[in-house]
Amino acid sequence: MKQTRLDQYNNSWYKPGRNRFIRVLWFFVNAFFFQSCLVPVSTLKVFLLKAFGATVGEGVIIKPSVNIKYPWYLEIGNHTWIGEKVWIDNLAKVKIGNHVCLSQGAMLLTGNHNYKKETFDLIVEEIVLEDGVWIGAKSLVCPGVVCYSHSVLSAQSVATMNLDPFFIYSGTPAQKVRERVIS
Repeated sequence: MKQTRLDQYNNSWYKPGRNRFIRVLWFFVNAFFFQSCLVPVSTLKVFLLKAFGATVGEGVIIKPSVNIKYPWYLEIGNHTWIGEKVWIDNLAKVKIGNHVCLSQGAMLLTGNHNYKKETFDLIVEEIVLEDGVWIGAKSLVCPGVVCYSHSVLSAQSVATMNLDPFFIYSGTPAQKVRERVIS
């Protein structure tokens, strides 16, 4: 029976989108301005994201202790909230629509590993959060998932598949619980 061989792991095919200097510069900007609790000003964070290639709409709120892997793979619509300790691990494109709420500790992970291969190959897939989506506290959205318009992923849930519009999902893996009715 074959076993995992991490000494044979090779992700040289993956291109992070910017040169090493820009990635290192972003590492320090992210650590000081985003991951830190010392800079609570969203307008400065939005400016920095745009300077590094992100597309960011109007009225975006970014709380302290947020971690963003690569801003050049990030699109954020208007009036979106990104809560404390959110982690956007975007090795691939992450598209966040208008009026989206990412609650405290939510994670958007575009990367994973192929556990079926002994070389544990890297897999990257985009994530899309359409308008009005709410990702609950400490929830996880997995690679390749689309959260359609106004879907909800409740607290501490894991989205491994697409979420239908105007439905609430809960659990690990997340299951459809009920329709979301907005009054």
